[in-house]
Amino acid sequence: MTQVKPRFRTIEEYLDYDNGADTRYELVNGVLVEMPPESRLNQRIASFLFGAFVRLGISTDLLVIGIQIAITSRKVTARQPDFVVLSQECAIALEGVPAAIITAAMPSPSLVVEVISPGEPGTENYDRDYVEKPEEYAARGIREFWQVDPGRAVVTVLSLKDEAYRSREFRGDEVIVSPMFPNLQLTAEQILRADLII
Repeated sequence: MTQVKPRFRTIEEYLDYDNGADTRYELVNGVLVEMPPESRLNQRIASFLFGAFVRLGISTDLLVIGIQIAITSRKVTARQPDFVVLSQECAIALEGVPAAIITAAMPSPSLVVEVISPGEPGTENYDRDYVEKPEEYAARGIREFWQVDPGRAVVTVLSLKDEAYRSREFRGDEVIVSPMFPNLQLTAEQILRADLII
């Protein structure tokens, strides 16, 4: 028996949907897209970044793993990044909401981090991570977006300027330059290996 996936016309319809399953989904253009279970490396990188930002003095109230972001566009889409640093305004807007989703009406987070899935140019994974998400996050007004790509051994910092991202790549022992968090002292290798040397 084939189960038909529901199609959502609004984020509100999506938020009201509950199929009782523990499956992870992203909403892409109104359709549920099943996400594979998080890899152990993705979990380690997200946890490592959480700890690094705590050591930087960022309040744990602003650090989130497992929240979704509604994308501002004609497409009904909600992405679930690996790690998010909320802006103070975004954290206030999330107070008391029943679902872990940053809606289009809420202020944008300060930083979104995606651990890139394996894939070559032209594949679904590559296009989603390197084409669609940067366009969506830029349109959403997210000022800084990191692409952590273990397969290519690179961390790319994308900074929003004039409604488009400007990117800078970091490899090996190069220290990440973050416009939003200039005091962060992490190398690309530390992030890629999720290994903080104290």
